[in-house]
Amino acid sequence: MRYIVNGSCVGCGLCTGICPEVFTMTDEGVAKAIDEEVDRDLATALDAMQNCPVQAIEVQE
Repeated sequence: MRYIVNGSCVGCGLCTGICPEVFTMTDEGVAKAIDEEVDRDLATALDAMQNCPVQAIEVQE
């Protein structure tokens, strides 16, 4: 599965703090997910999605 960060991102950096393997901050100050498949068992990616304060992280199956 892949994670995406939608336009709701406010750039708080929570996801990059929880799961830097998947999420990074762009030069524009918002988060971006890596453009590759992520192991379903990577709990930190799921934690980042569930804890995003603006629900900006989504899963693409």
